[in-house]
Amino acid sequence: MDENLVSNENVEKEEEEYVLLNLDEVRCHIDITPNAPYVLSGLDTPNPILVIGDNLKLIGEYEETIGTCLVFSEGEASPVVHEETGPSEANLFSGKFIIDPNEAPSKEVKPIGSLQKILKFRLLHEGDVQDDAAS
Repeated sequence: MDENLVSNENVEKEEEEYVLLNLDEVRCHIDITPNAPYVLSGLDTPNPILVIGDNLKLIGEYEETIGTCLVFSEGEASPVVHEETGPSEANLFSGKFIIDPNEAPSKEVKPIGSLQKILKFRLLHEGDVQDDAAS
């Protein structure tokens, strides 16, 4: 059993790094449909390539953030349930749990992590990527 503990200590933990993909520069020029297929390659290079669909190619450039950007996930929060209490002849729901129908649905926000890099994309032009065969 001690051997298992020793071998688990030697396993390196994978480090997660979040990067924000900024498409602000191209969103006014192109229409990207929701759930469009994409391929993101070269994340370990200074200029990653993002291909959306069959014909849209974008080139990215890393920018450091000023401070730390926090990343959150958003989900549906469970409705708030109120218990009717108090002695009252008019209170027909005493001891019952009810949900206020006038209360707007709420969202639950949970922190995921932080990031220090933003990957800003622009349209890829022919001269942006040098071909290895040309050099």
